[in-house]
Amino acid sequence: MLLVFGLTPASAQKGNASYVDPMIGSGGHGHVFVGANVPFGAVQLGPNNIKSGWDWCSGYHESDNVITGFSHEHLSGTGCGDLGDIILMPYTGNLRTLKGKEGNLENAASSTFSHAKEKVAPGFYSVKLDNGVDVELTTTERVGFHRYHFNGNATPRVLLDLVNAVGNEAYESYVRRLDDTTIEGFRFSHGWADKRKVFFYIKLNKPMASLLTFTGDEPSGEDELSCRALKAVMNFNNDCRDLLVKVALSSVSCSHARMNMEKELPAWDFAATCKQATDKWNKALSVIDIDATPKQKKIFYTALYHTMIAPTLYCDVNGDFRGMDDKIYRNNSFKNYTVFSLWDTYRTLNPLFTIIARKQVPDMINSMLSIYDQNGKLPIWPLQMGETNCMPGYSSVPVIADAFLKGIGGFDAERALRYMVSTGKNPKQNGISLFMKYGYIPADKLHEATSVNLEYAADDWGTAMMAKKLGHEDIYNEFLKRGESYKLFWDKNIMKIHPKMADGSWYEPYNPILANHRNGVGDFTEGNGWEYTFMVPQDPNGLVALHGSDARFISNLDSLFIVTGDLGPGAPPDVSGMVGMYAHGNEPNHHIPYLYAYAGAQWKTAACVRMLQDKFYTDQYDGYAGNEDCGQMSAWHVMSALGFFQVSPSGGRLVFGSPLFRKATIHLDNGKTFVVNAPANSDGNVYIKSVKLNGKDYKKAYITYDDVMRGGSLNFTMSATPNKSFGKAKKDRP
Repeated sequence: MLLVFGLTPASAQKGNASYVDPMIGSGGHGHVFVGANVPFGAVQLGPNNIKSGWDWCSGYHESDNVITGFSHEHLSGTGCGDLGDIILMPYTGNLRTLKGKEGNLENAASSTFSHAKEKVAPGFYSVKLDNGVDVELTTTERVGFHRYHFNGNATPRVLLDLVNAVGNEAYESYVRRLDDTTIEGFRFSHGWADKRKVFFYIKLNKPMASLLTFTGDEPSGEDELSCRALKAVMNFNNDCRDLLVKVALSSVSCSHARMNMEKELPAWDFAATCKQATDKWNKALSVIDIDATPKQKKIFYTALYHTMIAPTLYCDVNGDFRGMDDKIYRNNSFKNYTVFSLWDTYRTLNPLFTIIARKQVPDMINSMLSIYDQNGKLPIWPLQMGETNCMPGYSSVPVIADAFLKGIGGFDAERALRYMVSTGKNPKQNGISLFMKYGYIPADKLHEATSVNLEYAADDWGTAMMAKKLGHEDIYNEFLKRGESYKLFWDKNIMKIHPKMADGSWYEPYNPILANHRNGVGDFTEGNGWEYTFMVPQDPNGLVALHGSDARFISNLDSLFIVTGDLGPGAPPDVSGMVGMYAHGNEPNHHIPYLYAYAGAQWKTAACVRMLQDKFYTDQYDGYAGNEDCGQMSAWHVMSALGFFQVSPSGGRLVFGSPLFRKATIHLDNGKTFVVNAPANSDGNVYIKSVKLNGKDYKKAYITYDDVMRGGSLNFTMSATPNKSFGKAKKDRP
């Protein structure tokens, strides 16, 4: 018996999962995953569309109306595409293997569909395909569970497609029928990740009549095939109108995939498995309860849901996984994770994890340290077996430092510091040899040099702070100087960060509005000189001091949100969500609204943050201002809605903004609760008039991480008019 289409498991239960709408961000440039999964699970099971390109980085976009199959791995919110592999596509009638083309599905296995016949909720996805097959999907951590109903009387078939995927190409594939209900195989590919190996094990609850194999779309026999472009079709007797399919994955072997299935999903109860997935989401999302309107809850819990898709598990039930060196790592004492979009997530998502997912943080850190052992450096943007080396910086460093500085144990701090120092001096790291030679990275020596340098400065600051706490004064002094290298780019005449040449002169002609300089010299990574002027999250007080006065800093920051202009030819689409030159759709901007508090103008932070919340977080398909980026765009909303935000990524204080709800309760994993009250909160009352922490008057414009983790209450008295004296005194600033 199929579930009733239109009634999703989440909506049939009480719990915060019922507020989630995974379609938010599936339009515009959000690039989010749409399908079934569990929190941080290895499997993301959902549809692939027929179109491809930037807006299909997750394999799916709400503007598309053709599904080519249901794949078991997806990225969420990224600006590059990969995964989308191990695809099953059910259909009936004549034997077909073609994917087809947009506007021409003649003799194709693909099918059109309507969003009106599609349902998605945490842990569940369903669609009534126009080809007559009803599809329902759910998952465990490592196993995808399909339920199909074949309408009509035509022959039921399921295509196994190991050719088509998202942004990658198979170089070797294999499939073998073990018996009438069992198939195993693998797919090895090159893509954004330079190499990936995925093994699978498939079980059916009804016997196949046959398994036909294809090289590309050319018939190649039955039961077993090894080739580069492999497809296979499971054919069933006509009396098979309902079918259950389980697909387990592993990076190690087919036998490990089988082990994952036998451990996680031995039974055939789809409804029970679906309920378990929903229960896992309800438990995960119960970490924060809010008193808010239904619309606010929908936006907030969808954002919270998106913060728990990645990183993803990358190990089998016994802990084994395949490393970047293609070796199998066994006897691991930690759960291994992958899909760390660190250039994005070190800014907000990873600090959020230290509050709401503290128990998982040591496993994430140990995964990063293991990558060093496999690859000779800490991760930048790791994707399973591959290091994509995407984006500037070595942004795992502030994540590790932040965990250590907050007292989160479970990893070897001395080993971590050694790896941080080694990575920061690795000559194979982009621009490091230039940095070591010049003390900065010259614009005429490296593409996007200034952005790379500014990111390294933020990273190195974390190394310095961790070294200081561990008692390594030499490392502290060396890396603190590196962390302050942003000052070498400060041009007091224009009050901007200004790219510098190898001879020490300023790069000219320089227009800080241009997001890309056409000759490739002195340009920035997905941004411009206006935005990167404020890309100093590690040392905001130092940046304020460079301006010479609070007033000059505030004036310059005000201008960021006012100045307009043409970003220039070739400006990347990531520079989106514009307010003046501020781009909320891209991560290097995310801390900037909170910088006012460092100059004694917390009230300006409050007004700016509330404006951005209202403008760039909605309940529509295009509900994000840009790529959701593996939870970072959502994490900004979650943290800001609570009323505070960590600016400095390595152990920084939590700067007050403007709480969005009347009440929010954080259920900490130490058994305590931290409650944020703002009873007079409203669309008009955006300013903080006064604060009480645990019942006592509180004058500071920030709290500490320890304040939160001790539990207690933070009470905001909100007002429609700013209290310009709140947080103004230097002793009360962050």
